[in-house]
Amino acid sequence: MDQYVMRAVRGDEWEKIKELRIAALRDPAAPVAFLETLAEAEARPDEFWQDRAQGASHGRRARQFVAEAPDGRWVGSVTVLVEEGGTSDFFERVVEQTQGHVVGVFVRPEQRGTGVTDGLFAAALDWAWSLEGPALERVRLFVHEDNERAGAFYRRFGFRASGEVVPVPADPGAKEFEYVLPRP
Repeated sequence: MDQYVMRAVRGDEWEKIKELRIAALRDPAAPVAFLETLAEAEARPDEFWQDRAQGASHGRRARQFVAEAPDGRWVGSVTVLVEEGGTSDFFERVVEQTQGHVVGVFVRPEQRGTGVTDGLFAAALDWAWSLEGPALERVRLFVHEDNERAGAFYRRFGFRASGEVVPVPADPGAKEFEYVLPRP
């Protein structure tokens, strides 16, 4: 794991962001891990990816972290969105407190179990807890009911089920469970 550098993306790295996202959506676990489909991602214009890179590279609203191998290849990623209290989330529910929201967790299959995910989460949470005014009260994420592997990792990392359950937008018969990690 020590050979990987965990860092925030830069605004000019949109092509690598796009490549890694499409790799994530090709993964067999994608239907229970992501709300976006492969077809949707592949249909997006370059401007979408350029805007995503800019938005995830600086400022307070979002930050994407990658695990970069010595050869420059990205092997994993995680993004933290900042949800301000009083706004609406993507489930169209009111956000009751200022919080981080972890999304887009992906590690290439050949790097799973090597500690890369731990490193990505450590970098993402360090950033989230370092934000100033107003400070994040907690970090949350959602886990599909059929994604036990992810749920086990999040619990090991200290996240706990909050009891909140929401329907999956594309599949209202399926459920997502909210997990939270309070501010240390």
